[in-house]
Amino acid sequence: MFTNRYVRTIILSRVFLQLGIWIRNFAVLLYVTEITNNDPHYVSLISVVEFGPIFLFAIIGGTFADRWKPKRTMVWSDLLSAVSVVAVIIALVMGHWVGLLLGTLVSASLSQFSQPSAMKLYKKHVPNEQLQSVMAFSQSLVAIFTIIGPVVGTFIFVQFGITVSLVLTLVFFMLSAVILSLLPRDAEEGKLQNSGSFLSEMKAGIQYMWANRSLRTLSATFAATGLASGMIQPLLIFITMEQLGQDKQFIQWLLMANGAAMLIGGIALMGMTKKVRPQVLLATGLLVSAICTVIVGASTSVVLSVTLQVVSGLFYPCVQGGIQALIVRNTKAEFMGRVGGAITPVFMGMMVIGMSVSGYLKDLFSLFAVYAASGALLIIGVLLLTPLLRESSPKRQEVSGMQ
Repeated sequence: MFTNRYVRTIILSRVFLQLGIWIRNFAVLLYVTEITNNDPHYVSLISVVEFGPIFLFAIIGGTFADRWKPKRTMVWSDLLSAVSVVAVIIALVMGHWVGLLLGTLVSASLSQFSQPSAMKLYKKHVPNEQLQSVMAFSQSLVAIFTIIGPVVGTFIFVQFGITVSLVLTLVFFMLSAVILSLLPRDAEEGKLQNSGSFLSEMKAGIQYMWANRSLRTLSATFAATGLASGMIQPLLIFITMEQLGQDKQFIQWLLMANGAAMLIGGIALMGMTKKVRPQVLLATGLLVSAICTVIVGASTSVVLSVTLQVVSGLFYPCVQGGIQALIVRNTKAEFMGRVGGAITPVFMGMMVIGMSVSGYLKDLFSLFAVYAASGALLIIGVLLLTPLLRESSPKRQEVSGMQ
């Protein structure tokens, strides 16, 4: 896998990009809470500027990613993110700290153009038999930064302050851009070949996805999974205090156990990807997550709850790796950006809906009832995958006319 120049280069650039993002995110979070005296209004804005662009720019960024050359798009996205950090530093020096939020919004928006381009390069330059391994390793990378990102970001801010944190963010964004610039020039067929307007191409991408049974099924599964995830995401703190009788700081141990297991699971998944179809991986991950979710909602044992976080983390890469592999395998290269841009907001939108109603459902019913409902939604996600699980071998939907 790492003999592939594109995989090596993109993964290395993503290491620096992730470092920059985590340092920036925690510097912004801690600085804003510090200067606003923990004002929940401003603290909540941080989540808005981090997740908002996914709704606003995912399909737009995906469409442009399909129109533009992928290498050039990724390099310019990182460079412009670096420029936005420079603007934030200047604003901060002048006393306009709100620029921190604006800079984060700009950078998060640019990532919606860069990510689909990376998927497009994988589609073009990674052999089909290696795609799942690449996706598994990418998920492992996310798990690594889930563990070390908050630690690194917090340490740098506490030791050196907001200015040094932002300068390091700038350096890592620039390093990512420089590394990506070492990729071969985009192939000539990567040039813009639009036969219609931007809106018509966006519409064509949505129609393509809807006409593809695998992608349509995956969208439905994504919706159920997003809602299930959102319903319990804000409630782990209540599991910690009400079910386990621990103080709220104990939640970090649950998260660390889950994150470490995700890393191990992602590494293990790399050795399984050639033997197991992605839809089977996805269904297995959802099924295990469903069982763990329901038991976590009922558990009053610290040992059992930590064990369940570990088991859930071990199988979570099956979910993300399976989803990404299915998207790449069942999408033509020229539609990669638009399909990713259309499917991602489905998950995020349903997750936000779940998060918005989780507290209300907990008060109306019980903590266990919400976790049980979340587990039921994950089972529904598995059932929605039935058409794909019946396939005797991975279908290449892109071969059939889907336009």
